[in-house]
Amino acid sequence: MSTPTFLKSAASLADFPSDTGREVAFVGRSNSGKSTAINAILGMHKLARVSKTPGRTQLINFFGLGPDCRIVDLPGYGFARVPPEVQRRWRGLLEAYFTQRQSLAGLMVTVDIRRGLTAMDEQMLGWVAPLEVPVALLLTKADKLSRSAGLAQQRAVAQHVGDRVRSTRFSALGREGILEAKSWLEGWLETGP
Repeated sequence: MSTPTFLKSAASLADFPSDTGREVAFVGRSNSGKSTAINAILGMHKLARVSKTPGRTQLINFFGLGPDCRIVDLPGYGFARVPPEVQRRWRGLLEAYFTQRQSLAGLMVTVDIRRGLTAMDEQMLGWVAPLEVPVALLLTKADKLSRSAGLAQQRAVAQHVGDRVRSTRFSALGREGILEAKSWLEGWLETGP
């Protein structure tokens, strides 16, 4: 994998880069550790902007990983103190991305392991199921739970989603799950959509 570079931010479908090659998108509830996960997996400290404020990612951000390979940082869903019209715009942007993007080769969904799957996470999984792209759950902030509690939560999530979705405990701080997530990412980018 090449050194990641920022390509562009998009506020609408017209702003998206060319729909060629392969890309893996990252999505998750606001403040679930999505940008931190991207940085940890790619081995960069400040590629994706990290903030403690939910809803900081407001555009779709595209990062290049070599010829025709991209990482896509999607806006978070759920809790974010933004006006309703901004939330509607985000939803429209996500719908445009998922319904129009042919180069989507995989999806990483960040889920705060302490909260487990929320109704919004379930809705996202249902929304992308018809796309027939591989999906993985990164159970983030695993360092906030004891190992036994983290394993129990991982088993519960895996049992709930079944074989259709992969999952791993993930902690950027504890360096847990990074190699597994990176392996999935590289495999999806190599095999394509």
